[in-house]
Amino acid sequence: MPDFKPLRKIILPVAGLGTRFLPATKAIPKEMLPIIDKPLIQYAIEEALEAGIEDIILVTGRNKQVMEDHFDHAYELEMILKEKKAEDGLKAARGMLIEEGRIAYIRQMRPLGLGHAVWCAREFVKDEPFAIALPDDLIRGTPGCLKQMVDAYNDLGGNIVASMNVPREDTSKYGVITPGATTGNATEVKGLVEKPSPADAPSTHAVVGRYILQPEVMDALNERTVGTGGEIQLTDAMARLIGEQPFHALEFSGTRFDCGSKEGWLMANVALAAEDKSVRDSLLRLLNAMPN
Repeated sequence: MPDFKPLRKIILPVAGLGTRFLPATKAIPKEMLPIIDKPLIQYAIEEALEAGIEDIILVTGRNKQVMEDHFDHAYELEMILKEKKAEDGLKAARGMLIEEGRIAYIRQMRPLGLGHAVWCAREFVKDEPFAIALPDDLIRGTPGCLKQMVDAYNDLGGNIVASMNVPREDTSKYGVITPGATTGNATEVKGLVEKPSPADAPSTHAVVGRYILQPEVMDALNERTVGTGGEIQLTDAMARLIGEQPFHALEFSGTRFDCGSKEGWLMANVALAAEDKSVRDSLLRLLNAMPN
């Protein structure tokens, strides 16, 4: 068994403005948009807890307080549900209460990029490895993507990113790896570039919103180097670790929905509704009745 620290912490960067969903996100954070009956942020945290992660930090921005309230008691609501003997509702209202001291919030005061959002949590991380989950990426799998990554980390150590193959014409939307040797579903990462043009992409292995990183990435982020789009890019900081520490891309088993787009959010709702016995039949009747 490799000698490395266990993974206990996760960062969820949730300070984005969600402009692609305006006007819905004018007053509601995009991470609180529901997929069926749960907000995106809840799916991400449930995935982290399934993976055995203990400590959660949300890097938030202005007008994000509703997420803090979501993971706290709603005493008036619980009292009403209890009086009405609405046990299912009461269970749902209490379903995402996190143990005291296990969830924290840090404010990203300026929108300087994903790398900057992660760097804001440096005092939370200190000298431990940590995971990152982007709630916009809803990944459905059994076990969850983070659990698959933690299992791989326990064998490989170092840094691990979730990856999937994408059409070459889409490489400009992702961080893309230069692949090395592959063992099972883990591929050694020889290089990493942010949003390359299709002609320049070193492969079609794209990085999606799940990461396990060593704390040294914070040293690279501390330099505040500006990259693609005029932002501090996490990809650039991760690339600094290649060759210095083990680095692998894990091709996860599951389905990813890009819920940062309207199309992906809609597809996630349809896919999960098709799995939900309470709405599945109504959904299928509606879809079958629609004109081609």
